[in-house]
Amino acid sequence: MRRMFFITTALFMITPALAASAPPVALTHVRIVDGTGAPPIEDATLVMQGDHILAVGKNVVIPKDAKVLDRSGDTALPGIISDHSHVGQYEGVTTGSQFYTRANIMAALGQYRRYGVTTVTALGNNVPDVFDPLRKEAHAGKTPADLFGVDQGIGVPNGAPPVNVAPNQLFRPKTANEAREAVDTMADEGTDLVKIWVDDFDGTLPVKMSPDIIAAVVEESHKRKLRVAAHIHDLEDAQHVVAAGVDILAHGVRDKPVTPELVAALKSRGIWYIATLQLDEATTAWADRAPWTQTPFAIAGLSGPLQKQINDPAWQAQHKAGKQADFARSSLEMNLQNLKTLHDAGVKIGFGTDSGATPLRVPGVAEHRELALTVQAGLTPLQTIHVATQNAADLLNLSDRGVLAPGKRADVLVVTGNPAANIANADKIIETWENGVAISPPVLQK
Repeated sequence: MRRMFFITTALFMITPALAASAPPVALTHVRIVDGTGAPPIEDATLVMQGDHILAVGKNVVIPKDAKVLDRSGDTALPGIISDHSHVGQYEGVTTGSQFYTRANIMAALGQYRRYGVTTVTALGNNVPDVFDPLRKEAHAGKTPADLFGVDQGIGVPNGAPPVNVAPNQLFRPKTANEAREAVDTMADEGTDLVKIWVDDFDGTLPVKMSPDIIAAVVEESHKRKLRVAAHIHDLEDAQHVVAAGVDILAHGVRDKPVTPELVAALKSRGIWYIATLQLDEATTAWADRAPWTQTPFAIAGLSGPLQKQINDPAWQAQHKAGKQADFARSSLEMNLQNLKTLHDAGVKIGFGTDSGATPLRVPGVAEHRELALTVQAGLTPLQTIHVATQNAADLLNLSDRGVLAPGKRADVLVVTGNPAANIANADKIIETWENGVAISPPVLQK
């Protein structure tokens, strides 16, 4: 009951501006999983003031004016960081450019935060006139979670991505010069990264991105001091974009085992790899009624229309069998295998899910499933938390978050139990602190 009483206190109503002048907050007798991969620190103290961490560890001196919160038996870990999500792509179960609105994006950021995701990277299909002002507000602590991303993105005429977006959400250059112009426009807008969609979505599209377009995008992006993230699925496409000089593989290789040559190239050149395991799991899991989909934790993240859809027997029958379902299941199996291979080899692993791209990839829920799937792939819970926090921050070149240490942002996820021993405990959220302001977790229906 102590947690429920705390959740209803005025502390959760403090704004970032007021938090800066508020007394320090000390979480005492708490287990610290600091995000670095180091073993947990038991019976520790974490002190926050305003938007940053003052102290963390054993034998911490608590300021006399601090608000002390006993967190015996609980764990504090860094807020989860998503390197690959999307915002404003749908409402309910309907996708479309009309849903790219400030209100829709703010609602999604609120859901991410309730699930402990404190930094979100919207990797493409963004409307600059909406996205860019929101990103500035996010960096100033005025949105539920911090926001980074790609202004628009670069796709293929008559090809990827096969989505219904407005002209101001995506470039589809026909020539290398048009590709360079697209990069320059995005750079001038202040994009954090450049995104390209390369593949043909399992042969469902007539063309892939041409080598000259890829080369032009990479060259111009690097000239403008921007990194390029590539949407791929197959080994062949991964090999091609790596040879062309991309900096981030935005999805895992899912058709074949990664080759020693690709592993060596990724490692030697410091190319980041984001597996997005949950992308393929989500394709069938809701129709299969996988056990995790029936938990209050997962259901709390669903809209009314989505709940109605996934509980429709006809919809379930349509989506649990057939070519697309089989493709998703085999893709996930290979993705799990390749993630373990690459992690063991020392390749840089980021954290993302493609959440928010379609209604089935549910913000917040998807990130917690990615934690579970990463452990399923063979990483330890501690390694998985490291990937989702410090590694994810490093991919974004953010040195102010991703670990619990003095001077870092007060982005903290507090959960019951020990997620370093059992990653499922990461789902037992007590509160999420973002920029030093706490909110309660998703409301779970009994």
